[in-house]
Amino acid sequence: MKKVSDNMKIKILAVGKIKEKYLQEGIAEYSKRISRYVKLEFVEVSDLKAPENISDADKENIKNKEGESLLKKIGDDYVVALCINGNEYDSISFAKKLQDTFDHGNSDISFIIGGSLGLSEDVIKRASATVSFSKLTFPHQ
Repeated sequence: MKKVSDNMKIKILAVGKIKEKYLQEGIAEYSKRISRYVKLEFVEVSDLKAPENISDADKENIKNKEGESLLKKIGDDYVVALCINGNEYDSISFAKKLQDTFDHGNSDISFIIGGSLGLSEDVIKRASATVSFSKLTFPHQ
């Protein structure tokens, strides 16, 4: 990715807090690396606890409440929802997608990471694009 204007920003919106020190250190390292190219902002919203034997209706209710919190933080951003059914890219094509997004006048891009139950349909509908980093399931952190 080439150096972009100082007024371009990538925002990472996530449900829940990063508690593990090694993840915090990794985030700090990659934040330092990417800051040469764009401004980077992290926004965390509270996650709601889901009991082990939760009903499907309660799962949707939790996702919807978390989704409302996320949507309040987005504004007019170009939104990329990170979800298992999103489009997959290799590193080069993903970098090109980001550059093309900036080149077409989108100065703020928000990447949305859902909680342990995933993203609400409202968040996915609001997204300009969906991306999957893998079909494998990873901890949402």
